[in-house]
Amino acid sequence: MLKTFFHVLSVESLKFMRCRWSGVVCVLGVLGFALLALASVIAVVEPGSNIAIYLSLTEGMAREEKRKIVSKAMKISFFVLAFFAIAGQLVFQFFDITISAFQIAGGILLVDVALRMLHPRKGEYTREELEDIAVVPLAFPLTAGPGSITTVMLLMSQASAPVEWPFVFVAILVSVLLSYVGMTYADRLVSRLGTEGLHVVTKIMAIVVLAIAVQFLINGVTDVATHIIHP
Repeated sequence: MLKTFFHVLSVESLKFMRCRWSGVVCVLGVLGFALLALASVIAVVEPGSNIAIYLSLTEGMAREEKRKIVSKAMKISFFVLAFFAIAGQLVFQFFDITISAFQIAGGILLVDVALRMLHPRKGEYTREELEDIAVVPLAFPLTAGPGSITTVMLLMSQASAPVEWPFVFVAILVSVLLSYVGMTYADRLVSRLGTEGLHVVTKIMAIVVLAIAVQFLINGVTDVATHIIHP
């Protein structure tokens, strides 16, 4: 009788330890996914790299105009990334859109942006032009571009349980907030660079943006060619 009691006790203890260990593994898995999502989205969005481009595009604008542009661009970026995280796969399937097409479209838009940076206009900006800068290129394709859209879609598909889904949206929010803070306080960088320094940075970043545009186009065309050659 006593032997049976100790046998049952040992079996129940083993079950308890297994359940406890399984819970620890589950928590570690969720934390690992959260860190992966955060690191991936921030790395793809690259908040720091967009600051110089923002400075170049908003050169000569009033502070209040710049603040409106940043606010609108980051709101659009968050909602675009959140939308594609939720329904990106359905949208792509419904319209029969590929990532390659997205890359080519983003590349074409960035070519236009780079040319405007190389030959900036002088004078006041109209309301429509300010909105254009907020949407293209600050929101798309620099912040919510093909790379970041693809990343959030892949993260949602790789989530092993619904409990991991919110961490994708947390990663989106953190990356957008980092971009917002960086652009909001970018004027301090201007004061240190000076007018000539900012002019040089503008030209350099125009070349960088043009290079990014060309790379988007190359990646998109290469993917399309690969699918044609090897269907």
